[in-house]
Amino acid sequence: MGRAEERRARQRGGRRAAPQRSTRATSSASVGMGGAPTAGRAAARGRAGKKKSGIRRLFTWKTLLGSLFGFVLLAMGAFALLYMMTPIPAGNAAAKLQSNIYKYSDGSILARTGDINRENVDLAEVPKDVQHTFVAAENKTFYQDAGVDLKGTARGLLNTVSGKGAQGGSTITQQYVKNYYLNQNQTVTRKLKELVISLKLDRQKSKDYILAGYINTSYYGRGAYGIQAAAQAYYRKDAKDLTVEEGAYLASLLQAPNQYDWAIASDTGKKLVQARWNYVLNNMVQMHWLDAGKRQSMTFQVPRAPKGAPGMQGQTGYLVDAANAELEKQLVDQGTASSLGDAEAMVKAGGWTVTVNIDKKKQSQLEQAIKAQLTSKLDAKKRSVDGDVQPGAVSVDPKTGRVLAMYGGVDYFKHFRNNATRRDYQPASTFKPLILAAALEEQAKTQDGRAITANTIYDGTSRRPVKGSAIGFAPPNEDDQNYGNITVQTAMNKSVNSVFAQMGVDVGMEDVLKVAGQLGLDTKGLQAVPAQTLGSMGASPLEMAGAYATLDNHGKKVTPAIIKSVQHKDRTVTLPDPIGDQVIDRTAADTVTSVLTGVVDDGTAKTSVRDNPSRDSQQVAGKTGTSDNNKSAWFTGYTPDLVTSVGLFGENAKNGAQVTLSGATGLLPAPGRINGGGYPAQIWAAYTFQAMGTVSKFDLDTTQGAAVQPSETPSLTQSPTSTPSSTPTTQPPTTQPPTTTAPASPTQTPTQTPTTNQPTAPATTPPATPQLPLNPNG
Repeated sequence: MGRAEERRARQRGGRRAAPQRSTRATSSASVGMGGAPTAGRAAARGRAGKKKSGIRRLFTWKTLLGSLFGFVLLAMGAFALLYMMTPIPAGNAAAKLQSNIYKYSDGSILARTGDINRENVDLAEVPKDVQHTFVAAENKTFYQDAGVDLKGTARGLLNTVSGKGAQGGSTITQQYVKNYYLNQNQTVTRKLKELVISLKLDRQKSKDYILAGYINTSYYGRGAYGIQAAAQAYYRKDAKDLTVEEGAYLASLLQAPNQYDWAIASDTGKKLVQARWNYVLNNMVQMHWLDAGKRQSMTFQVPRAPKGAPGMQGQTGYLVDAANAELEKQLVDQGTASSLGDAEAMVKAGGWTVTVNIDKKKQSQLEQAIKAQLTSKLDAKKRSVDGDVQPGAVSVDPKTGRVLAMYGGVDYFKHFRNNATRRDYQPASTFKPLILAAALEEQAKTQDGRAITANTIYDGTSRRPVKGSAIGFAPPNEDDQNYGNITVQTAMNKSVNSVFAQMGVDVGMEDVLKVAGQLGLDTKGLQAVPAQTLGSMGASPLEMAGAYATLDNHGKKVTPAIIKSVQHKDRTVTLPDPIGDQVIDRTAADTVTSVLTGVVDDGTAKTSVRDNPSRDSQQVAGKTGTSDNNKSAWFTGYTPDLVTSVGLFGENAKNGAQVTLSGATGLLPAPGRINGGGYPAQIWAAYTFQAMGTVSKFDLDTTQGAAVQPSETPSLTQSPTSTPSSTPTTQPPTTQPPTTTAPASPTQTPTQTPTTNQPTAPATTPPATPQLPLNPNG
């Protein structure tokens, strides 16, 4: 059939058999719909078959395995690079912060300071079975693993990527790394760093090191970071004293500190923490860390109710500040810090455990004495001057140098400055014993060549110009009273300014200041002028207590120490011995002590101290002091076993300026002067006679002074300007205050120094009120 016929046949719909073709051609052709061959479609299918065959060749199991292997190698390489490039960093600042712990001498807590309530402890201080409670609770494989939990970390990464939040399962090492080196952020980067650092840390540090870091940085609730703070917060004890049951509770807390705190937990929370507690102990049995029989007998230990951390109110802040100042000074002295500023930064960084010498009982007794004798009588609403009265006191053991009690002010939050350590007020006549000590130590003589002893006669005329000084000085006595010729003993009893001004010149003011410095006062930079004999320099009750303690300690230096011991995990502090070398001769020191007993028995302190019903024949030495314009009043006194200095300071409540104390508590008659023999001596007596213990006597190596020979001279029937006779009457020594007789010739001057008896001052009129001592003097 020709082509034309074929075309016509198709148009008519007719069919016509195709011509016979070769078998090869037929077999290669495809049969279309209705049996008609479709060469185009066959060709297309051939091309598709070829394409499908290429994809199969690309995704064979060999290529997939190779790709996976390559990915693993790439990941391993990336991790190796990350491992090499990620160092173990320094601990973060928050994790390093610790509180400072301050303890009384008996170990009880005085205060805790710092933004973070944490006190790191060595793992050796934590009982072994308590250590195991944390491992049993958090990571039973801790001692065997490499520091990471790969499954848990992978889970955490997937949850972080998918946004499902935090995921548990980390090892103790990882948790420690998160707490100490990193932060709590839930990011892929942080989790990868945690993994790397944990692996490195496990290789470089011991398991004990890691466990110690973990239990010291973890948060336990109640504001407590670390096991030591937690032990105190929940059981009122140190970590070293925890039981297994208590340790299991603390370990359980780490899962949910606030939810599991028994004091605030719901019923559900209490059930959960008890279940967790049982889980911990059962794990310990499983790990063979706890006997099964012992486990069965254990009961859940309900923690104690929360208690606020000891604050700084009351006297606490003063004691803490004084301890810090002493610690900072020692850090500089031993070369640990280059300056006081550096030392202060070290202390504020935290981690210190400071045990002070403060005796809780004596501290309470001192506070009670000041309240009963003084502060309860102050009423600033009635008298504005009452708001200006600032008391301060320090009590020292003269045999050890320990500061046993300290009163810094009415309240640390109401008056920040510590009145016990401030040195901006004059010690006034409490300086006079140091002048006598210098005279005896230097074996000084008067202007006419007489050795200065307790019996040496001086002219006690008020405003008498001193002799032998290039600098003119003529000080008045208290109330401008004239005493005429009197012994040193009587001049000390009556606190006669004119006598000690002349004695200072006789000794030499340079030597006076030198000996005062040896006894414990800071005399650097002071001018060696006669005016210093009146105690015109600044001094603190702490300094005065130290100087008098040195006298009490027979001339062997006593430096009052408030700190008993110091501990820090990174630093060692060596505390100096509060008892130093012999700084003045024992006989000189004992003679001053002997003379100072006369101030109590026959002088400015006898009303408040000698006649105190609680004295019980206790032997006492001491000295009163009242500064110019009554801006300060003092009594520093001692028994053989206790030295206490009490000072009252007039400080304007609004601007801090020094003001008079006169009129405080409504004292009469006008001007209502507060003297050293008044409230300061009353406070001293009320405290000392309660705190001293048994009655004791001074062991004195001297033949001079009121403790050896009672003061006795005739009284004067004429005015105080009269002069006693040259030969005082003689009576056997007695323990009672001496009687007096009229002089044989009031106008004669003595021609020799008495050897066995000492003239006393003229008789005086008793004070108008019991608060004012006999002949008070500054």
